[in-house]
Amino acid sequence: MLEKRIPPLALVLIIGMLMWVIANWSPRIDTSEALRLSLAAILLALGTLFPLAGVMSFRSAQTTVDPRTPEASSKLVSSGVYRFSRNPMYVGFALWLLAWGVFLASAWALVGVIFFVVYMNRFQIEPEERALRDLFGEDFREYERRVRRWI
Repeated sequence: MLEKRIPPLALVLIIGMLMWVIANWSPRIDTSEALRLSLAAILLALGTLFPLAGVMSFRSAQTTVDPRTPEASSKLVSSGVYRFSRNPMYVGFALWLLAWGVFLASAWALVGVIFFVVYMNRFQIEPEERALRDLFGEDFREYERRVRRWI
C-alpha cells in the first residue's frame, strides 16, 4: 500500500478550493465571458473523457482502479487511453483544475494546476510506478519507455 497520501480526488477538491480563494484575492484576467466559459467547458469535457476512458480500460481488464493499492493490480493495462498516457485519470484531473482556473479568470489561481502536477508526480505517481515495477518487472519498464507519464 502506498504511504499515507491525499487521495487524488480529495487533492483536486482541496486545490480547487484554494484556487477559488486565490482568485477572489487576485486581479481577474479581463476577457470575454463567452470565450472564458467556452474554453472552461471544453477543458472540463476533455478532462472528463480521460478518467472515464481510464476507468473503462481498467474495468475491461478486470483490475483495480484504486490508486491507493497499485500492488493489488492483476494486469498491466497498456491498451485504450493507456497507449497515450500512463496516467490518463490524473491528466483528466489536471484538466478539471485548468478548466476551473479558466472559469475563475485568475492567472494566480492557475498555480494550483502546477502544484497538482508536481505533487502528483512526487507523492502519487512515483510510488505507484515503483509498486508497478515491482509487480510487473520488465513489462512495466518497457511500458514506461514507450508511453509518456502525462501526455
